Amino acid sequence: MYVTKISSPVGPLLLASDGQALTGLWLEGQKYFAATLDDDTTERSELPVFRQTAQWLDAYFKKAPLPALPPLAPRGSAFRQAVWKLLLEIPYGQTTTYGELARNLRENGVSAAPQAVGGAVGHNPISIIIPCHRVLGADGSLTGYAGGVETKRFLLELENAAMTK
Repeated sequence: MYVTKISSPVGPLLLASDGQALTGLWLEGQKYFAATLDDDTTERSELPVFRQTAQWLDAYFKKAPLPALPPLAPRGSAFRQAVWKLLLEIPYGQTTTYGELARNLRENGVSAAPQAVGGAVGHNPISIIIPCHRVLGADGSLTGYAGGVETKRFLLELENAAMTK
């Protein structure tokens, strides 16, 4: 497993890769920081996937047109993978709720309660790019972001997203 650190407007970010795809992107100090990272890591800032990720993040924070996503390979259960796939479908500048995600999963044959969805969203190992910050509580509250509510608010404001449902 390879890692590198980059700076961002929300603070230092730790990136992880298997050498081909991005497997982790954590905000320093966030809940579950580096939870899916192996103990055996090597600093390799020159990996193409890290350069591609840095370019994507740079465009995102500058509100520039976003380039293609870097290859992503988050590690987690089949349920978490299904939730993270749904997160990638939430358009830039839009939000959804944990309940809406659970309903979508159930409509596709996956048993899901909003609380279980919240757990999967909270354990998202690729913050910002897999946009867990776009998920709100049923009442539109900015709840449950592993990077902290102020960071969630910053990201949603950056995207000019409505913060109420």
